[in-house]
Amino acid sequence: MALPPVAVLGGGSLGSAILTGLAAAGLRDLRTTTRTAASATRYDGTAVRATSLEADPEANRTAIAGAGIVISGVKPVGTADLLREIGPALAPDAVVVSLAVGTPVAPLEAALPAGAQLVRAMPNTPVRVRRGVTGLARGTAVSDPGFAAVEQLFRLLGEVIVLDDDRIDRISTISGSGPAYVYLLLERFADAAVALGFGREDAERAVAGTFSGALALLDATGESPAALRRGVTSPNGTTAAAIAVFEQRDLGGLIAAALDGALRRADELAGR
Repeated sequence: MALPPVAVLGGGSLGSAILTGLAAAGLRDLRTTTRTAASATRYDGTAVRATSLEADPEANRTAIAGAGIVISGVKPVGTADLLREIGPALAPDAVVVSLAVGTPVAPLEAALPAGAQLVRAMPNTPVRVRRGVTGLARGTAVSDPGFAAVEQLFRLLGEVIVLDDDRIDRISTISGSGPAYVYLLLERFADAAVALGFGREDAERAVAGTFSGALALLDATGESPAALRRGVTSPNGTTAAAIAVFEQRDLGGLIAAALDGALRRADELAGR
């Protein structure tokens, strides 16, 4: 399937990551809007045509002219206003993709003209290097071809999981926020390595290399994380001693509590 022109409204960190990944995948008709003229300059010399609202108040409407997929990357609080603004200017077969956390399908569709096609998406920042994970949920009016186009677009950027609308906020706590959890773990492991006497640079290299190598082995072997963990953990060895501390401190419970906290915040944003 040949993908239509794509417009990303709101070139923040996630919008920028999507555009970078799509450009790397070979898409060429890419448009975006930014709040300031200075922000638009980051796309100079790329396949992305960027216009700022500072330079052109009608930039959003201009960007979506003829676009078949329109991605709303603005903050949740501004999403409905943006959809009301662009709704009358959408191309007849355009599919609107909302990245807003905590904003379910119904109010998004209410902000668009009747019958407009809508999809909710929850990608994460590794889409920048085409290794992302994206949850997708269909709106009530999106056609099969329209949804297939959106699914194909995000498959260019990594893994895609199709979910019901009420599951999108749940996956946001796992894959959407997940890179931040990984980076926090890297920080804390490096801190612990420094406390053992390593320099910061060596500590960060050792920790990052260990994480990336472990994930590469997981990908290459197709084995489960549990099986690979057991392969490293000799009975009564040093690794077993470290894992025992993790389990004594209830690492699984801590992770579950963190995800619950993220989901509660998503519910607050949704007014639930």
